[in-house]
Amino acid sequence: MSISIEHVSKHFGKFQALTDINLEVGSGELVALLGPSGSGKTTLLRIIAGLETANAGVVRYQDLDMTHSRPQERQIGFVFQHYALFRHMTVFENVAFGMRIRKTPNVEVAKRVKELLHLVRLEGLEKRYPAQLSGGQRQRVALARALGVQPRVLLLDEPFGALDAKVRAELRQWLRQLHDQMHVTTIFVTHDQEEAFEVADKVVVMQGGKIEQLGTPQEVFDHPANAFVMDFLGNVNVFHGRMQSGKVHLPGFEMAYPEYDHDVAQTATAYVRPHEVDLDRVAPNGAAMQVKVLQVHPAGSVAKVRVQSEEFGMALNIELSLDRYSELRPKQGEFLFASPRKVRVFKPADDYVI
Repeated sequence: MSISIEHVSKHFGKFQALTDINLEVGSGELVALLGPSGSGKTTLLRIIAGLETANAGVVRYQDLDMTHSRPQERQIGFVFQHYALFRHMTVFENVAFGMRIRKTPNVEVAKRVKELLHLVRLEGLEKRYPAQLSGGQRQRVALARALGVQPRVLLLDEPFGALDAKVRAELRQWLRQLHDQMHVTTIFVTHDQEEAFEVADKVVVMQGGKIEQLGTPQEVFDHPANAFVMDFLGNVNVFHGRMQSGKVHLPGFEMAYPEYDHDVAQTATAYVRPHEVDLDRVAPNGAAMQVKVLQVHPAGSVAKVRVQSEEFGMALNIELSLDRYSELRPKQGEFLFASPRKVRVFKPADDYVI
């Protein structure tokens, strides 16, 4: 079941929640709506579900116009952040609820519930109540309940947001495996970049009620469409400078920049990710900035080093591989040279990558 969103807009009073949204979700795809709070991602999900009505635009399921159809006519499964399980019902009856509403025969209900509990790895817990389950188990019950009605589309609103980091990581791996088995067209909302990148086939980055970028996780990360996307996707170092006559001038270095060959200088903002900065005791040939080591944190999969340029009054976050950290062994208070390997330069209303 494919989904088409065509020129959808939504306002609540004077607040414009969505502006001219266009989006295609292919049949069987798993798509993440990613963005900060207030970006419009949950409003868009609710419009797709029929829980909100767009002020303008069209929502299609395959070739059918579902813009004004009720949620129960759309054959969707919806999973909320806070489970929304019935506390007075057992796991079995929670999963069976949608089927009971549709007057499915008892024999078929029992068979389907058994299949779903096996699918979500909760066999043997049929008689337990939600209060007797962990957070991760409750969310899997909620997902099994959503799948019980055999939805054409599965919608998830921050499904793992109420869980701790370890359980969240386990469940998103499990969700990806589950999707690969069932191939139900799935859209989920998250503000967690790591979650979106690990689970989704495509990522839709939203801000201010608009889509900033759509692409595979690798496309969005490697080729951010603009400064917002670059800044939103994790920790970055920001340099403010200018571009002029085929060069970009930034604190501590300048680089060739043929995309802007005008004599009139224009402001530019450059972004460098922490793992894209080299650190050394000898200044390399080319761009480098002398920095003082402020903090060193070697714990984890990378060594995190915070440095400061006293000349330019700016601090940088740098991530070294553990092998490189073992070679360099930076010490707090010593002076080293920082040089960026990849710089993304943005000017107002446009963006370029060096």
